[in-house]
Amino acid sequence: MTVKLINKSKHDSPSYATHGSAGMDLRANIEQSVILKPLERCIIKTGLFIELPLGYEAQVRPRSGLAAKHGITVLNSPGTIDSDYRGEIGIILVNLSNDNFEITDGERIAQLVIAKHESIVWKEVKEIDDTSRGEGGFGSTGKQ
Repeated sequence: MTVKLINKSKHDSPSYATHGSAGMDLRANIEQSVILKPLERCIIKTGLFIELPLGYEAQVRPRSGLAAKHGITVLNSPGTIDSDYRGEIGIILVNLSNDNFEITDGERIAQLVIAKHESIVWKEVKEIDDTSRGEGGFGSTGKQ
């Protein structure tokens, strides 16, 4: 699939690190470093603008290394970029650690996955089919 991209950043366009990668790293495109304090959140711009085909979304996801090593994650994970959005991609980061974290220009801060989605039409009914699970949720299947 081909996706139109405007790259106004100082960095290379996102690319897959390996042949089997699902996501592409997104980099911070900032003039000066940002210190993210514990429990603080901020939007970090990427300098990237995309045009997705109808029926697709771009999902912004955390990078596992930042999350595991530093407690930095994407707050609305996964963040959705709709096919009709044309603004700059911004990443909502949050620091869930007890330490300050410095975000520098060019740092890989999130990953982008392109996914197909369906649009639906609701059909309102009086009842829906029952299953063996029924209304059980939120851990109702137990710990085994």
